[in-house]
Amino acid sequence: MAGFFTSRLFFVSLALVIIAATLPLYVSGYVLGLLTVAFYFGVFAMAWDLLFGFAGEVNFGPTFLIGVGAYTAGILNAQFGWSVYLCIVLGALASVIAGLVLALPALRVRGPYFGLTTLVAVLMLQNFVVVFADLTGGEIGLTIPDVITINAGANYWIALGFMTISAAILYGLSQSPVGLVLQASGQDPVQAGALGFNIVKHKLAAFIVSAFFSGLSGALLVFYFGTASVGTVVDVAVGVNVIVSAVLGGRRTVLGAALGAIFLIVAGEFLRPTGELATFIVSAVALLVVLFFPGGFLGAALSREARS
Repeated sequence: MAGFFTSRLFFVSLALVIIAATLPLYVSGYVLGLLTVAFYFGVFAMAWDLLFGFAGEVNFGPTFLIGVGAYTAGILNAQFGWSVYLCIVLGALASVIAGLVLALPALRVRGPYFGLTTLVAVLMLQNFVVVFADLTGGEIGLTIPDVITINAGANYWIALGFMTISAAILYGLSQSPVGLVLQASGQDPVQAGALGFNIVKHKLAAFIVSAFFSGLSGALLVFYFGTASVGTVVDVAVGVNVIVSAVLGGRRTVLGAALGAIFLIVAGEFLRPTGELATFIVSAVALLVVLFFPGGFLGAALSREARS
């Protein structure tokens, strides 16, 4: 980990963050709003990459954790009028509890069954939102009376700071001894277990960390939008975007997942005038990256640097 602070990746990342921090000084509110959403999705993707890239568990339902945090925070604010910051903390806590409840039985199964379990959890959450419409707002969505701020620049800096801090923590965790154990258990759980590592315990810890950052980011996002709905934080399509972002950026890189999310959000928005063709173009690019650059954007760049 100490070598990271002298690596090219660190200095490039630092330069990008510094440049990004100056954008509110000379770009429009529209661009800032777009990037604000992209930064929150970057945290979604990094949290997902920790579980899949290192622990080797394919979570097909990242929006379960995101949605629990988002709706918990939104409901507490809309129904009880609690402060925004308390609701955000409780939303993250609710996501951790939900992740723990889901992970305990899910980690006992192997292969695709873990992914199917997480996918079913998303469908159950969607049904919960619709059935308890008086509480959640149903298909129309939940209107949240409070927001963090209405200033576009402040919202942008909050999202950028949150993504930067999350990236530092998640990347540091991935490079720690815990991250190495997760990587070993993801590649060969039998051999890792034979070496004396508690595989289930480490994977459970990774799931809880992923749940915390997913729920916290989801809660922040709904207080930016001012509303929570299935289409924005729970829908399976949102989860697909999170997964594709992590794969585009580079599996097992953490930082690459954030780059993939920013690329996906920005590219989709700029291609919006093309209508339905936008989804086709972005999907085609993602497919080409998976086929020809399986390491993703950052993975390919790091491999080229290592060879040189």
